[in-house]
Amino acid sequence: MKNIVTPTQARANIFQLITQANNSHVPIHIHGKKKSAILIAEDDWRSIEETLYLTSIPGMVKSIIAGGNTPLAACEALNVEELKTVCGKSSSRKKRKKT
Repeated sequence: MKNIVTPTQARANIFQLITQANNSHVPIHIHGKKKSAILIAEDDWRSIEETLYLTSIPGMVKSIIAGGNTPLAACEALNVEELKTVCGKSSSRKKRKKT
């Protein structure tokens, strides 16, 4: 379902539109006379950013597809410490700041 509003409607209903975008995960198209914009939930935007980042890494898409095609029985089980070593992560995890 496409959700299209004018800038005037968006301005008058901004809080409801933010709630709607977060609850439905359907982008809201704000269509002006000269310019348009899209309102999406912050979680959806972060997912888009992550996808763009991962697809920018050479070979990552092929690796993800290959991993998805690997039968679970062929996967090696790792404990938490082994996983941290493989991923190059320290035992303390920093939380990402929201901007």
